[in-house]
Amino acid sequence: MTGLPGLRGVEHVGLTVPDLEAAEAFLCGVLGAELVFDGGEISGADAMTRILGTHAANRCRYRFYRLGTGLNLEVFEYLDVESDAHPGNAARGGHHIALYVDDISAAAAHLKAHDVELSGSPEHVDRGPAAGSDWLYFKAPWGLQMELVSFPHGKAYEMEANVKLWSPLRPAD
Repeated sequence: MTGLPGLRGVEHVGLTVPDLEAAEAFLCGVLGAELVFDGGEISGADAMTRILGTHAANRCRYRFYRLGTGLNLEVFEYLDVESDAHPGNAARGGHHIALYVDDISAAAAHLKAHDVELSGSPEHVDRGPAAGSDWLYFKAPWGLQMELVSFPHGKAYEMEANVKLWSPLRPAD
C-alpha cells in the first residue's frame, strides 16, 4: 500500500477567529461543541515564524473543542492581527466545515432561532453520486462558511463503492 504510513484519519481542523470568546459562545452555545482544553498563549519569534508561519512579533491564544463524534477543532485568535480578510470558498485557502445532522430542517430552524445567517433553505440532491443528501450553507458569526448535511438513507455512490467516505452514521467504518 502506498500513502502516509500509519494514517488513521483527520485528528483536528484548525481555524482562526477574530474573538475567541465569541467563537466559543457560538461553538458551544449554538452548535453544542465541548471545550476540551485552553492552550493559553503562544508567542516568540520561532513559534510564530517557523511553526505558525506568521510575523515574529505576533501572539495568539488557542483552545481545542470537540464537535459531536467526529471532529476536533483547534481555534486560534491572533492578538496582533495581520489581516481581517477571510477567504471565500473559491479563494485559495478558502474552506468550509460540514456538520452532519439527523434532521436538517430542525437544525436549520435552530440556527435561525439563534440569528445565524443561512444561505436559504435546505437543498435536496436527487441525482448523481450525492443523491439522497440534503445540504444548507450558513455562516459562523466571524464569517466562516459552514454547511449542514444529512443523508439518513445514504448517498447514491455508496451502493457500488468499494471505498466509502467516513460518516458519523458509521464512525468505525
